Amino acid sequence: MGRAQRNPSKRTYFMFEVTICDLKLGLNNMKEILSIERIEKAIFLIRGQKIMVDADLAALYDVPTKVLNQAVSRNAKRFPPDFMFRLNKEETAELVTNCDRLRRLKHSSAMPRVFTEQGVAMLSSVLRSERAIQVNIQIMRAFTQLRHSFDTQGLEEENRSHGGKIR
Repeated sequence: MGRAQRNPSKRTYFMFEVTICDLKLGLNNMKEILSIERIEKAIFLIRGQKIMVDADLAALYDVPTKVLNQAVSRNAKRFPPDFMFRLNKEETAELVTNCDRLRRLKHSSAMPRVFTEQGVAMLSSVLRSERAIQVNIQIMRAFTQLRHSFDTQGLEEENRSHGGKIR
């Protein structure tokens, strides 16, 4: 996978394969890609924020990472620091250590961009395609589901700390 195939009209087609942590996804099956559980595996907690890495988002949108980053650069005013930021070397190294699918970042000279939930929502206004719309809807659902899970866990822990008296 990952090699270009040429057809007689000289167009180049690429087939990408993305690994979401331990899961491999072929980008041919839209329902598989858009499963909330699989998207949740691409959400990390860095600097106290839930984020998604540019390479993971590009794979979900089915565009090269370079294209996604060019669109973001052209629309820089839409991405303030609380929507998008670059990881530093230490954060990148930790991310690569914890997730093998991001090992190509290990030797990259450019630090990856990461997007918060608001940044991902803003991407839909920059990447104007039907796929981007569908992917963003599922990503927003995944963030919401994670937030709900954290809220539920917090309430359960608080209830235990009060001797189970909170209902």
